[in-house]
Amino acid sequence: MLIEGFAGLVWLLYLAMLVLAVVALVMAALFRDDAYRAADKQNKGFWLIILGITVAVNLLVPMLFLQLAGLVATIVFFVDVRPALRQVGGGGGWGRRRGGSSSDGPYGPYNGGR
Repeated sequence: MLIEGFAGLVWLLYLAMLVLAVVALVMAALFRDDAYRAADKQNKGFWLIILGITVAVNLLVPMLFLQLAGLVATIVFFVDVRPALRQVGGGGGWGRRRGGSSSDGPYGPYNGGR
């Protein structure tokens, strides 16, 4: 019974790693390519390949070492790359800054020449 509980816990951990990798892959795809250059991070293609390999490994290869390497890449994306991309504001759904005024232009707020 204890082994079955442990197997269930390990399965949940694998599932959590897969979900995190899929979410990171979708977020990486939503950010614009120029945002990666502006944030001085690796390019969009690099992150899509790394995170895509991570998703594939989590789905197809039951080797814990490779899955942990993918988890490290996913964590680096969430902790380092995503905040930098959000700071430059060059993303899709998750990368765009929220808020602002309806009179904001592409270079900041428009104040009517005042």
